[in-house]
Amino acid sequence: MEFNGTRVLVTGGTRGIGRAIVEAFAAQGARVAFTYRSSGNAAANLSKELDVLGFQADAADFDAAAEIVGKIVTEWGGLDVLINNAGITRDNLLLRAKEADWDAVINANLKSVFNYSKAVCRAMIRQRQGRIINISSVVGLGGNAGQANYAASKAGIIGFTKSLAKELASRGITANVVAPGYVQTDMTSHLTESVQEALLNSIPLRRTAVPKEIALPVLFLASPAAAYITGQVLTVDGGLSM
Repeated sequence: MEFNGTRVLVTGGTRGIGRAIVEAFAAQGARVAFTYRSSGNAAANLSKELDVLGFQADAADFDAAAEIVGKIVTEWGGLDVLINNAGITRDNLLLRAKEADWDAVINANLKSVFNYSKAVCRAMIRQRQGRIINISSVVGLGGNAGQANYAASKAGIIGFTKSLAKELASRGITANVVAPGYVQTDMTSHLTESVQEALLNSIPLRRTAVPKEIALPVLFLASPAAAYITGQVLTVDGGLSM
């Protein structure tokens, strides 16, 4: 898959899955921009290493999303691919959950998808082509104890994407979801050894994914090979959700 000159924006692009997606597109010749919230040093290093553009912003900020997309469209003359990847966790059982944690997760994980999808729509409609790829999770498909907020946000992404796919299909724009299982990232590094062992036993492939294994399916959905795929959920989880 080659993306020479393809204009790509990735939210939450400095670490984990987001960084792997930025690296994968850049390696295939795409022009890549990414957003980040607080990882300033990582963003600077990534920009320098790969010659990509970094924008500091809270993904939940509606006005910032519009401003960033506007700058990219002005600079590059358009935008071909949007990957909504930004996300956080604030895990707790519902009985102990705080309203602030619910709001933070919904805003970072779900509202951000609305913010950036809305911001790119006009440019993609003008072009009569575009790809929107949203990163959900297997937790959004099956739920998980202690993650009601996270599950709700990731399930919401799926419903949002299917609706968006129906709205934009006639304009040559596709919208799809990648739903990873457990991936070796900062988000999963805090799990105890016993939890990790139980987790591995529940995955038919008996291992977690590395971020690149999520990035490559994203590249596929952004490529011409996936031009007739829209409104779908591609689960990448080692068989966990079977």
